Parts: sequence; structure tokens; C-alpha cells
Amino acid sequence: MKAMLKNYWAILKDEDKEQLTMTNYELRITKRNIRPETLRVLIWLVFFVFCGSGIFAQVSATIDSTTIEIGDEIRYKMQVEADSTEIVVFPEGQTFTPLEVIQSQKIDTSRNGKRFSLVKEYALTQFDSGHYTIPRQKVMVGDKVFFTDSLKVEVHDVLVDTTKQKMYEIKPLVEVEAKFTSNWKKWLLWISIPLVLLALIAFFVFRKKKRAASKEDELPPYERAILALQKIDESHLLEQDSHKEYYSQLSDTARKYIDEEVYDHAMESTTDELITRLDEEIKTGNLNLDKATIEEFKKVLKTADMAKFAKSKPDIISAKSDRQVIEQVIHKTKNAIPEPTEEELLADEEYRKSVAEKKHRKRIIFGSLGGLVVIAITLMTFIFVKGYDVVKDTLIGHPTKELAEAEWISSAYGSPPVTIATPKVLIRNAYQMTDEQKQILKGNETFVYGSLVGNFYVVVTTIQYNKPTEVELDKVVEGVVGSFEKMGAKNISVKDEEYETLGGAKGVKVFGSLEVLNPVTKKQQKNDYLMLNFAENGGFQQVTLVYDIEDRYAKDIAQRIINSVELKNAK
Repeated sequence: MKAMLKNYWAILKDEDKEQLTMTNYELRITKRNIRPETLRVLIWLVFFVFCGSGIFAQVSATIDSTTIEIGDEIRYKMQVEADSTEIVVFPEGQTFTPLEVIQSQKIDTSRNGKRFSLVKEYALTQFDSGHYTIPRQKVMVGDKVFFTDSLKVEVHDVLVDTTKQKMYEIKPLVEVEAKFTSNWKKWLLWISIPLVLLALIAFFVFRKKKRAASKEDELPPYERAILALQKIDESHLLEQDSHKEYYSQLSDTARKYIDEEVYDHAMESTTDELITRLDEEIKTGNLNLDKATIEEFKKVLKTADMAKFAKSKPDIISAKSDRQVIEQVIHKTKNAIPEPTEEELLADEEYRKSVAEKKHRKRIIFGSLGGLVVIAITLMTFIFVKGYDVVKDTLIGHPTKELAEAEWISSAYGSPPVTIATPKVLIRNAYQMTDEQKQILKGNETFVYGSLVGNFYVVVTTIQYNKPTEVELDKVVEGVVGSFEKMGAKNISVKDEEYETLGGAKGVKVFGSLEVLNPVTKKQQKNDYLMLNFAENGGFQQVTLVYDIEDRYAKDIAQRIINSVELKNAK
């Protein structure tokens, strides 16, 4: 800036420089002697002073279109040019009312020397037609406030050609089964497979452990005791400073062996009680052990008691020596025990068989319980996902549910033909016309599935006249109550409305409720009914559906059948 001012000062003539003097911070200008060139220089000086002070900024706003259709976007672009040292704050939120902001883009920044050019875009829309004004938007540049211009837009309706686009009656709401419950077999497979795999893994892991334990149990007491001593050596308890655990396992190994071979209360006896018992066995001749072995064994047991209860820690050499003493005691005790008699061997064999049978029964019980647990978990998961009623109906069975899940059949019935999709083929009902009816009617056909007192009842009736006849559907509505009363129904309510199929066949829908006596339960059964009546192709067509109100699957089946009704030659 200083260099630019110097350049403008240089172009002034000497006489002009004399006129531009500063005295006591006052700019004195002699108006009559200022030349035009001097005045232009002063204007430029003021302009650049203001620019250099950061006050100068430019704010503008544009839109890509002034007319849109309902729901279309308007791209609103806001551009700000300001000094690089200034902070620029754009509007945020719903400040464009009555238009709605659906997207706010990031600021696009470009640099031009010491100035920045900032561009921000907004996506606006409106869902009502009319003329609207986008209000002025406030932009902060440093501590200065700038406003954009307001902009006018026009929103047009979407034109629909009703001569080409058919208008249909609004269909009633239909409950749709959730997608994840539509194929229960698939879900059962996906749920049961992981459970079965987990059960199998757990079974084999426990089985392996049990087999290893059972193999050890099947070993004779002496081999089991030696194997236990080897495991103590491999555990490195002494190196881990676990003297208590080391001596506990050491004394338990000796006690278990004596418990099985000599004295069956060795495990719960104190050291003194056990030694006393061994002395008695030696005196009676049942055990041929010398006094020195008994004393060594007693000493090791006392040391073990001190390690377990008094936290004594013998040195490693003494501990390993005590281990050798226990092995010698077990070995000498084995040799000191007299050979069993034949009666004792037989008794022992019987005992082993009884133990094996008990274990076998336990395996069967635990296996059965495991299977029941897997089944219970599967059922509970299914009940949680699909609901109790669906699981119960799937396992026990439900006649209407089976109809809903069956492969449906689409067929044309009667003449003029009525096309309808049903879970079962409708059976032709033999109907003999009277002579009077034959003079009027060319044909009268009825097709039926189910009964009025069952869970579901479907009837398709078609009548063809000999001569062109105009059927008054209003009279058909009036005769609905009488026709149901002839079938034994009571408390019949009737409502009617105009109806049109997807193919364009127009008719009258009659619907309501009725009660009929169920011959099996001897109770009044509450039913809903739907009846479609058409007068197409010179004839009369009627579709009737009656179903139990309390049947949770029947309503969906009825609605599906009604939606499938079509008259082949309807225009």
C-alpha cells in the first residue's frame, strides 16, 4: 500500500505537492488551485485506504431456477469476497422459510492475492404449490453485517393426465407378516444348527474329560497312585512356592490308596487316627509293614499337616525326599497286602459292575436332559422371535394356517367366468334348476369350499341369462339377510359400498358380521363375511367369503382372495 501511494505521489507536479500539506494533522486543500488530476489521485487514495483497512467486502446470492415443481430442488448459491484476515459466518438452520433447507454444502474457498472468495450452496425445496419469496440472508464478515437480496420463486403442481391414468379406490390396510417370520422352517434351521453345534462341542469336550477320568478310575489303585505322583512332579508346585498345595496332593494320594486297599476311612481320619489304624492292621496280620515304614509315613503326614495348616515351608530337598517316602509307602503297602480270596474278587467284580451301570444311567439321564435343554432353548427362541401362537400352531397344527401356507390355485369358475385364487380348488355344487328358472336362466353354477360353521367358507356363483337382463345390484344387497337366515345365521349386520377390481370390473361389496350355531361346540360362532356382486357380460357374478372372527389367519386369507377376484372379459 505504501509503495502504491508513493507511485501516485510521484506523478503529481511540484505545484500540486505544495498544495497538499499537513499541518497539525490537518489536510489543507486550496480548492481553487486543485487540478483535476490531483482530485482523481485523492479519490484513489481514499478508496485504497478503506480497502486496506478491511472494511470492503462483497456479498451476493443467486438461484439456479425461479420455477420448480413440487418437491424439486433449488440450488441457492451465496458468494462472499473478503479480506483473508476476516472471519465470515454464513446463515445456518431454517433461515430460508417458507422454503425448507434439505442440504447445506461445505464452503468452497479460493484465494486471490490477499483476498478470499467463499462460495456456499444450499438445497431448498417446497411441497406446496404457490409463489414464494426467499428472504434476505444475513452474512457476518468480521464485525460487519451484510444482507443478500430477496429472491422470488414459483412452485408448480405436478400435472396428472387423468384420461391416461386410471383412478382406483383406496384399498384398506392389510396386516402383512414380517419378513423374518414368513419362512419359519428357515429360521428354525438357522437357530437350531448353532445350538446343535454348541451342544455337540460341549458333549465331546465333556465326554473327552469323562473318558480321561474314567480311564484313570478304571486303573487299579496302585497304578492310579503312581500316576498321581507323576502329575505332582509335572505340576512344578515347589518351583512356584506352592508348598501347601504340594503337600495336600502328596498326602491325599497316599490316603486315597490306603482308603481303597486297607482302611476305607483313611480320607477323613486324622494323622494319628490313620497311624493307629495301620498299627492295628499290622497286629492283626492284615498288613505286613515294618515299623520303620510306618514311622516315615507318619513323619511325612505330620509335615503335610504343618504345611497345610501352619503355613510351614520345608526346603525343596526335604519336600522331594518326602515325595519318595510316599512312593515307597505305597509300593510297600501293595506288597504287604495279602492276595484277595476268590469271594472277595467276586464281590469286587459285582461292585465294579454296579458302579459301571450307575455311570451308564447317569450318562443317559444327562444326555436326555441336554437334549431337552437344547429343545427348550430352541422353542423359547422361536417364541421370542415369532410369538407363542405361531409356534403353537406350527407344532400342533392349525387348519387355517395350513391353508395360508399352502400353494394357492388360481382358476376361472362358471360362465361368465370369475377368476379367483384360493388355497384349495372349489368344488362344483350340483344344482338343478326348475322349469321356471330354465326359461329365464341359461346357466346357474355354484362352486364351494368349506361350510358356514367352519373356520373358512368360500362360494363363487355365476348366473347367465337367456336374454339381455339388467341386474339391479341394490336388490341383491337387500336379499343378503334373507339368504343368510335361510342358512341358519342370526344377528346379521349389513354394510355396502361400491367396489372395483384391478381389471376395472365395477360392482358392490357387501360386508358385515353374523352368528351361527356351531353343531360341535353347541355355541354361537361369530363370523365376518365379505360378498362381491357384479353384473358383467350379461350375467351375474357373486363371490362370498365367511370366516371365524377369532381365527387369526382367516382375515388375511379372505383379503388375499378378495384382491385376486377378477372377471376375465371385464373392460
